[in-house]
Amino acid sequence: MIGRPKFVLASGSPRRLALVNQAGIEPDALKPSDVDETPKRGEIPRAYANRLAKEKAQVALDNIRLDDELRGAFILAADTVVAVGRRILPKAELLDEAQQCLRLLSGRNHRVYTSICLVTPREAFRQRLVETRVRFKRLSSEDIESYLACGEWRGKAGGYAAQGIAGTFIVKMVGSYSNVVGLPLYETMALLGGEGYPIRFGWLNAVSA
Repeated sequence: MIGRPKFVLASGSPRRLALVNQAGIEPDALKPSDVDETPKRGEIPRAYANRLAKEKAQVALDNIRLDDELRGAFILAADTVVAVGRRILPKAELLDEAQQCLRLLSGRNHRVYTSICLVTPREAFRQRLVETRVRFKRLSSEDIESYLACGEWRGKAGGYAAQGIAGTFIVKMVGSYSNVVGLPLYETMALLGGEGYPIRFGWLNAVSA
């Protein structure tokens, strides 16, 4: 797209891509960053999210430095963490993991943190952390078994997807909904706009599409 800087989304998440598209931005490239997501000993959820987002951004930056088409692009990376107190819940890949997450979340409050990390064309790193508080209803055994059977939980932080069936479990949410899905739109656009990215460039095409 002529007329705006290049934009790289350092994520393979369909949800993050959909949210960026919702804001009227079509990335020039997707550069998922493969980093070790094992929490460090004693690492609290906020620090964990910030560290992973920055590491993902750094990997993407290292990759596009070798790419003549994308060198100098804005790079956006993010990491979303679901936590109960200081406990970081996994991105559930196994049935047992998801079941444990749902039992832990049942009937109680938890927090969802997303750290966004923006790399500017001058390779400056800008970071912001967004927190949303979420309360789940008390889940019955049937709720949990049926949700596990649907498979929606796979690969999701905390073993659930707020934008899907698990949205019916949420009693209350304080803060950004898009943060819980995986990318806080207000804060992301404020960060991009503040660094000079033309966030409204694609709005006309987005509306007419």
